[in-house]
Amino acid sequence: MIGERIKELREKNNMTQTILAKELGLSRSAINAWEMCISIPSTQYIIELSKLFNISSDYILDLNDNKEEIDISFLNSEEKELVYSLLNTLKKYHNK
Repeated sequence: MIGERIKELREKNNMTQTILAKELGLSRSAINAWEMCISIPSTQYIIELSKLFNISSDYILDLNDNKEEIDISFLNSEEKELVYSLLNTLKKYHNK
């Protein structure tokens, strides 16, 4: 659910509802309503949350089978290869 994902992201980033609300220009009760699934954020806030937490909107909307994304477009090709190599090593470690 969107509310659970927002709460997870907020807590992973050591943010209170009040801090997140201030970042987005909203009230704490609006954030609480999202997390309690009383209401859902508008498209504008989904985009702002994705930028704030540096993740895709698909992740917030739970559309990508629980995969997180990291923007590495600013890296050069050599740096990207290092990242891919590290990820492959970690996958092997976790699949044991």
